[in-house]
Amino acid sequence: MGYSVQIKNLDLSFGAVEVLRDLNLDIHDGEFLVLLGASGCGKSTLLNCIAGLLEATDGQVFINGRNVTWEQPSKRGIGMVFQSYALYPQMSVKGNLSFGLKNAGVPRSEIEDRVGRAARILQIEELLHRRPAALSGGQRQRVAIGRALVRDVDVFLFDEPLSNLDAKLRSDLRVEIKRLHQRLKNTMIYVTHDQIEALTLADRIAILRDGKIQQLGTPDEIYNRPLTKYVAEFIGSPTMNFFNGRIEEGVFRSRDLEIELDGYQWSGEASSGEAWLGIRPEHVASANAASNMPYSTEIEVELYEPMGSDTLVWTFIGDQSFHFRLDGQIKVSDGDRLSIGFDIRRGSIFDKKSESRL
Repeated sequence: MGYSVQIKNLDLSFGAVEVLRDLNLDIHDGEFLVLLGASGCGKSTLLNCIAGLLEATDGQVFINGRNVTWEQPSKRGIGMVFQSYALYPQMSVKGNLSFGLKNAGVPRSEIEDRVGRAARILQIEELLHRRPAALSGGQRQRVAIGRALVRDVDVFLFDEPLSNLDAKLRSDLRVEIKRLHQRLKNTMIYVTHDQIEALTLADRIAILRDGKIQQLGTPDEIYNRPLTKYVAEFIGSPTMNFFNGRIEEGVFRSRDLEIELDGYQWSGEASSGEAWLGIRPEHVASANAASNMPYSTEIEVELYEPMGSDTLVWTFIGDQSFHFRLDGQIKVSDGDRLSIGFDIRRGSIFDKKSESRL
């Protein structure tokens, strides 16, 4: 499999502020890659460097094997969809879709073909003669995607395209974008701070922090084997539980807590010393199932949050706050006592100082 986009030793600074630092990234042909991270981590900046909207301080950008580092955005063979729809209000949907093609001198018959194809794919054929003011937010974003689609390029760049939509529309359009990728099989690079979008859309996810990639992997790798404590905290809602303690002779010890580490898959040789032990709330068993877990204990419900399909329960284990999920049909009340347990094989252990996975 070849590479569609390659980023080599990319730096970008605004004065004394370093935004991207010696960043390297290879994106495969036809891959859906998501750039994920908190605000200010550099994900949109990286996308803008790929698009040519920002000039890199150092390093190179290759698209389909061609060095485009110094080329104009229009010459890079990319289509871009922004967070804001940026539609021309005085033009119809058809006018918005065809405007760039007309300026590029594309023949009228080809423009008609491209616009018709994009409208069919995005299911906006009946909207072609409306103006943006007569469209819903989801319809406007479809038109914005269509404007990139008619360019007939190999690489599509999405900069948080669903951020301005309500939750229902975000969910609907997320499915549409996934279907679009399955149908077109083009390379897509997608920026978001929403982990649900990342996990559901991506072939691979690159998690950025302070201008560097913390981890690059499949959604399964990112979720089940986070390489750093930051990645483990960032992925998952609610976030992973962490116990602060020490590893001594194959046992994790914390105040009022002692857990055998038999079966844990170490990244290298088994370690000792100060560490964090992480357990996801959804990996905690309760009631009768807890007794079958390698580690089990009894807790008192401090508070609970009903969410319909499941219930989030907050408690303490020793002096450390702990939360876990229950099936939404299980009834609990504040002060209830429950048996819970978990399997360390589904946990994550991180070095206290470096915060890297052990």
